[in-house]
Amino acid sequence: MIHTLQLQDFVIVESLQLQLESGLTIITGETGAGKSIIVDALGLLLGGRADSGFVRQGCEQTVLSASFTVTPAVTAWLETQKIPSEQCCIRRVINASGRSRAWINDQNATIQKLTELGDLLVDIHSQHAHQSLLHADTQRQLLDGMLSPNDLLNQVQNHYANWKQLSDELLAIGGDSDDRAAQLALLTYQVEELQKLDVENLQLDALNEEHRRLAHASQLLDTAQQVLNSLESSEPGAGSALVLLGQASRQLEAAQNHDKALEPVTEMLLSAHIQAQEANNELRHYIDHLEINPQRLDELDQRISQLQDVARKHQIAVDTLPEHLQILEDRLHALENYEQRAAELEQAQQQALDLYRQSAQQLALQRQQMAAELELAITQNMQPLGLPNGQLKIKLNFNETAQPTLQGNDKISFLVSTNPGHPPKPLNKAASGGELSRISLAIQVVTAQSGEVDTLVFDEVDVGIGGGVAEIVGRKLAELGQHRQVLCITHLPQVAACGHHHLQVQKNSAENQTHTQICTLDVDARIEEIARMLGGVEITRHTLAHAREMLGIH
Repeated sequence: MIHTLQLQDFVIVESLQLQLESGLTIITGETGAGKSIIVDALGLLLGGRADSGFVRQGCEQTVLSASFTVTPAVTAWLETQKIPSEQCCIRRVINASGRSRAWINDQNATIQKLTELGDLLVDIHSQHAHQSLLHADTQRQLLDGMLSPNDLLNQVQNHYANWKQLSDELLAIGGDSDDRAAQLALLTYQVEELQKLDVENLQLDALNEEHRRLAHASQLLDTAQQVLNSLESSEPGAGSALVLLGQASRQLEAAQNHDKALEPVTEMLLSAHIQAQEANNELRHYIDHLEINPQRLDELDQRISQLQDVARKHQIAVDTLPEHLQILEDRLHALENYEQRAAELEQAQQQALDLYRQSAQQLALQRQQMAAELELAITQNMQPLGLPNGQLKIKLNFNETAQPTLQGNDKISFLVSTNPGHPPKPLNKAASGGELSRISLAIQVVTAQSGEVDTLVFDEVDVGIGGGVAEIVGRKLAELGQHRQVLCITHLPQVAACGHHHLQVQKNSAENQTHTQICTLDVDARIEEIARMLGGVEITRHTLAHAREMLGIH
């Protein structure tokens, strides 16, 4: 349900914060006061199209926000979107140019995401809005919701998933014979090409290291020889590093006989002399074994170039060539053994299809039985709502040989007839806007306890009715409010008197500006509002008494 709704600089609303309750909340006001502002705001929060006309005159932007109850369905959706699911808050900002931004729990959200989440939060029933009831998926969900918990539907979905997985695997290993032959030829060529390059024994690091050494062999030899000369130099007047270290260590060794404090320094010089000698020996060994081999360098250039070319062809990194070869070999093996594997998969696929069709047929029978009960209950609820000849039919077409789907093989459609002698037709072709709202109300009353959407909004469901029918509409809405949060915009006192809560929309003009306010009515204010709705030039004590009677206040 909706807990709070906040509007800032929205159309003719400067600032508004509503705390909404469970049950039936009635929204009334004078004609032109802006009763549909709440519906418009909710529509925008739930993914409706934004434009600059929603921004109050002279303002830079409008800010809309609402908080909702977190139901299991909402939690599941938030988690799939990687959005924190401890709360459900939506905010949308529309600027004066008509551009908008939206957030769900303070995370940026697209209009598509608002729409998806909105379908789980609020169902708006209006002559001016596309109603979910017109969608085939919604009609099927309403029927299946009456079967909850629906073990047969779960079975159908599990068997479908198994069949789909096997079908995908069968397609992946070969497809038709022409595709299979082409894949086999391509994979054979690719595998042979990689095997010739011996990519299994790639040793790329060692290969690159050897290439670097050979490419810089002359430079390395020159450097090593220079360092060796520095260590061993015996030129007149230029002592080598080894000779100087030896002399220094001997001098300090003699001096430390007079001062023991020189012992640590002497040990360091002796150690340095020993390590310099070892480095000298290692450099001699390195120089003796360093190879300058242009032919080997050419071979390495050629191999590295070939590896880079083939990796580029397969659009992968060179170091992943061994893993890529293994994947290609596995695919080739699967294709070469296609007949055996395909036979195994086809047998398993047929078994999965048989199980699916058995469950789908059982589900179709269950749906047919529930459809008969549901269409009777909805028809009985429709007729008192100003549709005395109205009839609702639920048509199910089961196609046993149709391609499997996640929801079974039934095509479900709600048909309605509102006039005697007229055959039932789809809802969008047989019912006017007002009739559709009342049909929807009848359906919602019947399916209220099984519905997943917590909040229902009815805008002008009482168009074209009055008297006793209006009172029945009010009672039906109140009955629906026992199970769901219901918001209803109405101009009929009979409907308004049935509400659990009452909001009044007021439009005021001051300083050449128009402002709309929405007030929560207490008992006395509610009597006044019902009396106003009953009509008359002025509200008399008889009108007030009638209003009290309608509200059950004595």
